[in-house]
Amino acid sequence: MSNRYLEGPFAPVKEEVTVHDLPVTGRLPADLDGRYLRMGPNPLGVEDPASHFWAFGAGMVHGVRIRDGRAEWYRNRWIRSAEVDDALRRMERGQEPGFVVPSPNIHVIGHAGRTYALIEGGGLPHELGKDLDTIGPCPLGSTPEGFSANAHSKVDPRTGDLHSLAYLMGQPFAQHIVTDAAGTVTRAANIPLQGPQTPFLHDFALSQNYVIVFDIPLVFTMEAMSFQWDPGYQARVGVLPRAGGAVRWLPVSPFYVSHVLNAHDDGSTITVDLIRSDGPVDIADPGAIEPTLDRWTIDPAAGTVDQRRLDDRAQDFPRVNDAFASLPHRFGYSAVTPVYGTPFPLDGPHPDESFTNALVKHDLRHGTTEVHGFARDAAVGEATFAANPSGGGDEDDGYLMAYVADPDRGASDLVILSAQDFTGPPVARVHLPVRVPLGFHGNWIPDN
Repeated sequence: MSNRYLEGPFAPVKEEVTVHDLPVTGRLPADLDGRYLRMGPNPLGVEDPASHFWAFGAGMVHGVRIRDGRAEWYRNRWIRSAEVDDALRRMERGQEPGFVVPSPNIHVIGHAGRTYALIEGGGLPHELGKDLDTIGPCPLGSTPEGFSANAHSKVDPRTGDLHSLAYLMGQPFAQHIVTDAAGTVTRAANIPLQGPQTPFLHDFALSQNYVIVFDIPLVFTMEAMSFQWDPGYQARVGVLPRAGGAVRWLPVSPFYVSHVLNAHDDGSTITVDLIRSDGPVDIADPGAIEPTLDRWTIDPAAGTVDQRRLDDRAQDFPRVNDAFASLPHRFGYSAVTPVYGTPFPLDGPHPDESFTNALVKHDLRHGTTEVHGFARDAAVGEATFAANPSGGGDEDDGYLMAYVADPDRGASDLVILSAQDFTGPPVARVHLPVRVPLGFHGNWIPDN
């Protein structure tokens, strides 16, 4: 039986590649100096395609090094573990790789001058070298209780601290972990959960004064050994003061949150912009939902959560200029990808067959959007914001970077858009020699 997450734009690649001096259409900004890195699952072997789900597989990082107006290299590398190394050796001998426990495959970040590949649910982060080689598992955010930095760890731009919301299957609590700019854990606060199931705590929100936790009905059951939607589970939003104190739980109607754009607060009410959808949700088929961009206004003292829709078109992978993470923001960016097979009109209603891959810029102050569309088969993933090093610090003064499939070449491009000329032609297209499968999350990691 076929599986859409093993085919087309999701299909894994089979080898590691290194190419120098990549061709570029347009002109790379001369002052961009760093690496654009993005993570995703790239399974080595699949025992049963019918039961395979997207997030299960050895992690692979894809990266482009940019400096002095040149794309110096492209590299893709599996995140190496003992199991991954053994599977690769078997493949070299012409044998089946067999079952491989996933190595970190969800996110790649820079913190404390180092690069980390992240996973969730108890897996250790792995440190990567500058050329994307795997240095090995590391204790980023590790606590005595066995928790460590999770997949959606967030840096507070005011302090440089890394905030994580970590969970372990079967544990009756999660942890909010703070790791300072030197890599030392300075805080680990326990967050009691409902139990006996463990909720899917994939992402969380961070504002100036609070950590916001989404306790959703997608829960891990030991009987099924997987995440299942539990219609009897009470959905809640937890508000944890960053300065210390107990979490305040606010009950809400059942929902599923995939990712958070950003959050901020005024000391009393909290504003959270997030991608949400209604349940039920099948973890093996994340594309079956229709996620939308919503704004929640939370008043912990009054015990209220006001929800309203910002954009009802299916979209995901929201990002913000990270200099405004946990602070008031005006702009947000999201992706319309083949993960969700629903029509997304560029301008007004169109028939279903006109579905277009796109990146979207949201002006949340004025309630407007701009859409940069791509060809029907040009699968686009998450876009990352890279600030203009020569700019004045305006929120949208920078670039959006994303891997986009080029079906005519059978490969992918790194597309760089001006955030302030979002619908205009790309500033540059870096032409990669191979295809980059649709994946999850990444970052622009500057070297200066």
